[in-house]
Amino acid sequence: MIDKDMHTQHISQQFNSELDDIKTRMLEMGGLVERQVADAITAATTGDSGLAEKVLKGDSKVNTMEVAIDKECALILARRQPAASDLRMVLAISRALNDLERMGDEAKKIADHALGMMEAGDPPRAVAELRHIGTRVIAMVRDALDAFARLDVEQAVQVAREDKSVDLEYGTALRTLVTYMMEDPRSISSVLHVMWGLRSLERVGDHARNLAEHVIYLVRGMDVRHVPADDLEARLGDRR
Repeated sequence: MIDKDMHTQHISQQFNSELDDIKTRMLEMGGLVERQVADAITAATTGDSGLAEKVLKGDSKVNTMEVAIDKECALILARRQPAASDLRMVLAISRALNDLERMGDEAKKIADHALGMMEAGDPPRAVAELRHIGTRVIAMVRDALDAFARLDVEQAVQVAREDKSVDLEYGTALRTLVTYMMEDPRSISSVLHVMWGLRSLERVGDHARNLAEHVIYLVRGMDVRHVPADDLEARLGDRR
């Protein structure tokens, strides 16, 4: 005969295992997306058409992972009807999946523009802007995923701060690119591809910030989607 407490404990352990599984799979998807973004930047800054094509082909795997994991989230919600922190975990993962998929889309756009730059001729000196901001954005994605893995609110706040800094740097880079085009009109076509690549990187940074916000929601139960980065620490301190 099965003891009621033992049965309840078994169900609880099984549920915890399901939560751990979808979290692990989401982080694996995040690792794939991070590589996609990094490869797209490398393709754009080195003129590697083969790597750009690899990124384009890899986008379908990202999409497949999103659909599969999100389906598991929906099944857990229907079957387990979680509450409190467990519910926040499922919702945060589901939201994170959407942001990761969108990052994958932006990586695909960067790869497309990398191919466009190659067709336009010699890589413009403007690719230095792409390389520099790309390095910062990839670090943001990595830190946001690490914060999710460790449920680290402090690191999540740092990602939000970095997003603000990247946005400012993006604006400066655009002004520099306009100067390049004015100095050499022949570079306009290739520099425009760099501009669009930078726009995609800026969007990846926004989605990394979203991931950080999901961590704060998960750990603290606070919706900080519209809270300025400078106000995050004070807002979190009020709820300690």
